[in-house]
Amino acid sequence: MQTINVNLPKKSYKIQIENNLRMQLHKILGSFNTGQQWIIFSQKPIFEVYGAEIQAILLQHDFKVNHILLENSENAKLLSSMELIYSKLINFGCDRSSVFLALGGGVIGDVTGFAAATFMRGVRYYQIPTTLLAMVDSSIGGKTGVNLDDGKNLVGAIWQPNAVLIDPIFLDSLPNSEVVSALGEVIKYGAILDSDFLHEISENLDDLMETRDSQIMANFIGKCAELKAEIVEKDEHEANLRRILNFGHTIGHALEKYFGYGVLGHGVAVSYGMLAAGKLSIEFAGLNPNDYAFLAQIIKKLPLPNLPKFDSHEIVDIIATDKKVKDGKINFILLSEIGEAVIVDSISNEKVIEVLKKI
Repeated sequence: MQTINVNLPKKSYKIQIENNLRMQLHKILGSFNTGQQWIIFSQKPIFEVYGAEIQAILLQHDFKVNHILLENSENAKLLSSMELIYSKLINFGCDRSSVFLALGGGVIGDVTGFAAATFMRGVRYYQIPTTLLAMVDSSIGGKTGVNLDDGKNLVGAIWQPNAVLIDPIFLDSLPNSEVVSALGEVIKYGAILDSDFLHEISENLDDLMETRDSQIMANFIGKCAELKAEIVEKDEHEANLRRILNFGHTIGHALEKYFGYGVLGHGVAVSYGMLAAGKLSIEFAGLNPNDYAFLAQIIKKLPLPNLPKFDSHEIVDIIATDKKVKDGKINFILLSEIGEAVIVDSISNEKVIEVLKKI
């Protein structure tokens, strides 16, 4: 089992990665089972394949377990849906000793984490990510959030899990489009933090997409987890450094909202966002054009769908409502070189529109 420590002042925890780890949950969690109520948060397709089996095994080992199935879309993250979740928790007899298990992708992780942060002023929870995107990014670091009509993740909390338990076998049932989408986030880590890793991604990306090589996949997941853990340790509450993890997200989130959540995959949106941010980096962060060409070449290895037509001015208007806006200025994460990210807030709307028209 690969174990990565996330060392924090108030709540340290482990990221554990191993094939078939889901079958060991009763052992991993057993010492924390004191008769309290355990709740599995999931979605119907995931629960039918994995969740029901996990719940049955936990019940066999004297866990009191119920489950809550959320809508299989971003609609599950509507703030208005949280009241229904809280009512179900009360009906299940949950209290401050209850423990939540987030079995799913980023949506499930966000909702479970937010519920854990707010129910009874905070309860324990574990992240059990089932998608590549969640394994390499969203399950780590304690960021939780739900959506408003005005934007994504505008209401949330930093609430660290008690552990992140990653079973790469979950990826066997993942559609190829979701794997491809998530690889955009994998590329992001190399681009902002580790040039050697980006070269490794470049060398293995074609094989990974064709064969889903389990060893390469496990290595990539572990490396991304290590890199994110290091950032979270240095800046748990996103005061400054952690913001570099948003490379590609400022424009990516705006594209997601413009086209409708779920229409454009998160990883796909971030990939296009990285292409745009990379272009801005040449002028505003001194990125060598050859380095941009290398990054763009890697991103374009992904079979990204063509973007439908969009209004660049409307995208800029959406960006202006994003939580990355600080003191009225839009914060862009740019690259000064491969593996080195900087925060820039001096880019005009006209420049952003100009770049958007080129992606």
